[in-house]
Amino acid sequence: MKVFNVLKPGLFTTIQDMGRYGYLKYGVPISGAMDTFSLVTANLLVGNNPNDACIEITLTGPELQALARTQIAITGGEISPKVNGRYVPMWQTLEVREGDIISFGKMESGCRAYLAVRGGINTPITLGSRSTYVRGGFGGINGRQLKAGDLIECFSSPLMEYTYSLPKELIPKFTSPFEAHVILGPQKSMFTKQGINTFFSSQYRVTVESDRMGYRLEGPKIEHKEKGEIVSDALLPGAIQVPKDGQPIIVMRDAQTTGGYPKIAAVITPDVSLLGQARPNDVIIFSEISISQAREKFMKFQKLLISLGKFLRKSSAVKS
Repeated sequence: MKVFNVLKPGLFTTIQDMGRYGYLKYGVPISGAMDTFSLVTANLLVGNNPNDACIEITLTGPELQALARTQIAITGGEISPKVNGRYVPMWQTLEVREGDIISFGKMESGCRAYLAVRGGINTPITLGSRSTYVRGGFGGINGRQLKAGDLIECFSSPLMEYTYSLPKELIPKFTSPFEAHVILGPQKSMFTKQGINTFFSSQYRVTVESDRMGYRLEGPKIEHKEKGEIVSDALLPGAIQVPKDGQPIIVMRDAQTTGGYPKIAAVITPDVSLLGQARPNDVIIFSEISISQAREKFMKFQKLLISLGKFLRKSSAVKS
C-alpha cells in the first residue's frame, strides 16, 4: 500500500536495508544502511524483520505526508522529528494517521537517521536487496535518492497492539571524537614504524569529500616506506587505505570492490556501523586491538542485534 508522499526529499535520502551480499566478485558493493544498529532497532520498534527496508536520512531530513494510518519509528542521529509541527520522540513506536506531515529539524548529533514503517518498505528486490546504490543506479526507488512527488509503498500489516521503546541506556551516543578499533594490515609492512605510530597517535578529521562510498580524512601524514600504490586487490567496508599523500581513506558501504592503495588497517564491523554516524569535521581516532579481541567485540555486537527485541520496553496498547 502507498504509505508516504514525499513533499521534500531532504539532502540525501534513500531506501536501505542491511545490504546485498554475494556479488562483490562482480564488482557490486554491499551498500545497505551505514548504521546497522539504528536500522535494526527502527525495524524492531515497529515489529518488522531486522532486514526490512527503511528510509535512510542524511543530515537534512525529508518532509513526508502519511497516506494511511500506520506505525513508524525513527532512530539514529538526533534530528528532532515532528508530526504536524509537534516534536515527537525518537527510539520508540509512533502512530501516524492519514494526512499527517512528518518533518525533521537540524541534525544535532550524528549524521544519519532511520525511519521504519510497519510492514517494511516495498521496493523491487535487486540482487537480493532493496538497498539503493546511487552510483550504480539500482535498488530503492529507481536507483536514486528520493525526490519530491515520490510515493513510497509498504507491505500491508495490521497495527501492533502495543508500542515499544529502546531503554535510554542502550541508545548510542554519536558525538565526536569517534573511536574506531582496528586490526593492522594487510599491507602494514609498506608503512614505516613512524608512520604506524602517527596513525595511532593522531586525530583525523572527516573532510567534506566524504560520502557513503568512503571517508577522506585529514590529519598528520602517514609515512610509507617507499611507494603508496599496490596492484589492486579486494576492498571491504572498514578497510583503511593510505594513498601517496599520506591521508587515510576509510572504505564505507558503497565503496568499490577493489583498490590500488595500500591498506594500513581495517576497522572492526561494529565500529564501521558507528562511523556511519560521523559527519564532516568530526574527529576519528584509531585504537589497535588483536584479532581475538575483534572477534569478541563482533560476537557481542551480533548477539546484541539478535537479542535486541528482548530489551524493548512495552507500553500502552494502541487505541483504535
